[in-house]
Amino acid sequence: MKIETDPKFDFNNVLIRPKRSVLTSRSEVTLERTFKFPHSSLTWTGVPILSANMDTTGTFGVYSALCQHKMVTCLHKFYNSKSFDTVYHFNKTNSETGEKIITDFIPNVSLDPNYFMISTGISEKDFENLVEISENVKFNWICIDVANGYMEKLVDFCKRVRTKFPDKIIVAGNVVSREMVEELILNGKVDVVKVGIGGGSACLTRKKTGVGMPQLSAVIECADAAHGVGGYIISDGGITCPGDMSKAFGGGADFVMVGGQFSGHDENPGEITEERGKQYKMFYGMSSEHAMNKHYGKMANYRSSEGRLIKVPYKGSLHNTVSDYLGGLRSTCTYINASCIKHMSKCTTFVLVSQQLNNPFNN
Repeated sequence: MKIETDPKFDFNNVLIRPKRSVLTSRSEVTLERTFKFPHSSLTWTGVPILSANMDTTGTFGVYSALCQHKMVTCLHKFYNSKSFDTVYHFNKTNSETGEKIITDFIPNVSLDPNYFMISTGISEKDFENLVEISENVKFNWICIDVANGYMEKLVDFCKRVRTKFPDKIIVAGNVVSREMVEELILNGKVDVVKVGIGGGSACLTRKKTGVGMPQLSAVIECADAAHGVGGYIISDGGITCPGDMSKAFGGGADFVMVGGQFSGHDENPGEITEERGKQYKMFYGMSSEHAMNKHYGKMANYRSSEGRLIKVPYKGSLHNTVSDYLGGLRSTCTYINASCIKHMSKCTTFVLVSQQLNNPFNN
């Protein structure tokens, strides 16, 4: 046993110090980035924000909104080849209220391969499903996703996927420390490592296992490791507001993945429910008992639920939330004299705080 005594920080432990700036307007800030990757031959240009590959946020409906902003939707791993052949309808009507309910939709021909990821686990069945999808769907991104990215089996699976798909942009995770970032990029041959354990709003991993790392410190350490070997990272988890996203980019993240904050909208699947005059939609972790029952029929008796089922206040159009986050990023950049997202980490100085917000009205 050992104890690391240097402090680790989360987004709410810091603020970004402002600096003199030559920028006079948020409109001068460029949010798109162009990436070249260490193993893939592809290049990618877009806004480096991703929707998490969860049942309620990694969907065709969410893709339909985010692709308009040149952002990426990481589709959940329970889609198969047939899913891409189906046109889902979004004009279903609530029989009681008469309101339209948006569900999954988008025909295959409308999908831009730059703005969605195919997700997969690491079983033989997962590999077969990935290959089958590749025979019918054009895509550029693969996300190899497991809760515990420290398994040797993950590295072996990444190598196998790279051999089968040498040109794809491959993402893998989740991890929170330097050595596994380097291992996945150098030996697993992945391009981007997903960073974050236990920080998600629907995640109970820290409570059930005691395992995790404060997200900002994980981002800083893992970004340094990835950039040292020519790769990139995604900060996954812990985003509660636009300021947190700015802090993730300021800490060195190349991409930021969002789950709970991109839930609860028209574009997310599920019906709107009403309680005491307030409207809600459901959001849940993929290791929750709800997700296990939905996809596997039951929660295995050798594991516990590491996710929760949450009622998220109904938020209307996802475009409004996206605009709020992009506006916050642009504003951060004007405060620190960063003309683009790529320069944010070079222009960021964090200050430790005991209180981030003055919030007497609990809004």
